[in-house]
Amino acid sequence: MTQNEPPELPRGIALAWGVAANPQRGPKREMSVERIVDAAVELADADGIGAVSMAAVAAALGFTPMSLYRYVSAKDDLLLLMQEQATGLPPESIREHSHWRDRLLALYAEQVLLYQRHPWMLSLPINGSPITPHSSAWLDASLEALEETPLSAEERVAVALAVTGNARWCGIVQAGYTEQSRSSGLSPDEVAMRESELYDRVITADEFPALRRAIDAGVFTSPDDPFRFGMERVLDGVSSYIDSLGHGAAREPATDWIVLDPAELAGDRRLKEAQKAVREAEKALRTAHKVERQALREARERVARARKSD
Repeated sequence: MTQNEPPELPRGIALAWGVAANPQRGPKREMSVERIVDAAVELADADGIGAVSMAAVAAALGFTPMSLYRYVSAKDDLLLLMQEQATGLPPESIREHSHWRDRLLALYAEQVLLYQRHPWMLSLPINGSPITPHSSAWLDASLEALEETPLSAEERVAVALAVTGNARWCGIVQAGYTEQSRSSGLSPDEVAMRESELYDRVITADEFPALRRAIDAGVFTSPDDPFRFGMERVLDGVSSYIDSLGHGAAREPATDWIVLDPAELAGDRRLKEAQKAVREAEKALRTAHKVERQALREARERVARARKSD
């Protein structure tokens, strides 16, 4: 590749775009990339991503693993194609919303539903920007929703990422509750009640006062959706920022990325040992504070008993 030539598309991405060369040999009539991906998605939907292997997919289709490799040459490519198929295209119904905020909220809700339908997608790594057709279509839909706003291109992408990130976080938590419900046989409400009871046993007002007050207020059994509330407040901030731009306010670029110190990335042994020592000291300090609070509580109880006896 010369300096001016574009990089070659990895085979998985090329398959997603339909520009990869088809195999020259193999059971062409009975086998196709689409059938392979369909079978893999069915396995993942039924039994999780751990159930997906080239051997398992081949068995589901009645072929040998080597037959699959003629079409999908690596499992990583298969996972990418599975994600692409499960993601699908944004529903046309989102275009019924004319205001940018309503359209983004609709996109947020649809992405949460995607994760509920295919929770195994949350186990797949995020390897950079969405280069496949369907993933690109979701990002495009969010950017299109913001086109009539005064936001810059960078700001529109930032808002789109915030929507996607909130949807993914909601999906992660909901998938966890769904799995608990499935494995325990409890209903989602019963799972939430059990979680609240577990917190109730270990969270004390002395050690975690704010969390204790939240538990007593019933946050873990509340019917309110905290993720939707958070998404709404994020969009409140975007709306306020857009209004400020309309009144001539200066833009607020955020150019400082949160990055790990290169010294940590280097894996220096002495640095790791020092960090471990810090963690152990912090643990010891938390334990000492806990003992202190316990001693203070017992002292107060003794004082109270002495006053009563007087």
